[in-house]
Amino acid sequence: MFLRLLLLVWIAAAIVAGFAWAPTVPYLEETTRVLYFHIPAAWVTVLALGWSVVHSVLYLRTRKLEHDDQAAGAAELGILFCIGATVSGSMWAKAQWGSYWNWDPRETSIFFLLLIYAAYLALRSAVEAEERRARLAAIYSVAAFVAVPFLMFVVPRIYQTLHPSPIIGRGSEGGMDPRIRVVFYAMLIGFTGMFYWLLSLRVRTARLERRLAEA
Repeated sequence: MFLRLLLLVWIAAAIVAGFAWAPTVPYLEETTRVLYFHIPAAWVTVLALGWSVVHSVLYLRTRKLEHDDQAAGAAELGILFCIGATVSGSMWAKAQWGSYWNWDPRETSIFFLLLIYAAYLALRSAVEAEERRARLAAIYSVAAFVAVPFLMFVVPRIYQTLHPSPIIGRGSEGGMDPRIRVVFYAMLIGFTGMFYWLLSLRVRTARLERRLAEA
């Protein structure tokens, strides 16, 4: 309970610092604040889908439903954070490009990623038999994850994009104010902690639902 409260305070403090303490980047102005939500959400998306595929592989090897619970919960949260990254990115695009959606390579990639994992959830909801559902979902998860690094990292770098160059992690040559880095990494840690907290809640809920069904 203490760690959860600490996590909430951590994220709240980072948000306040992002708006009241950290400065803006000259060419981004107030839209600089979006990066504190957009990039951590995108990072957790990849983390969650990676966690899902790892437990999908473990399920195929062990046939333990505990791994299926982890895989399903992580995929659900991956989609949730992916939507968060998409919405925050669209808000930034509206402010900078004048339109919420421009079919930029990064926007297109994340759109296809949402479609791929929406199909994963549709597959799970369409199969009633628990073990068969877990097996088919695990196979699909392994196949689907092949597209994740391609869509998230390769496509945006192959095609010309309107998306600005990264402003975090470019070293001293980027001239990034240290306060922005502090807030950004604080939000990155906070979002990661929130993912594992929500995942633990989702897994426990899934196990409780199974026990109730068996009873």
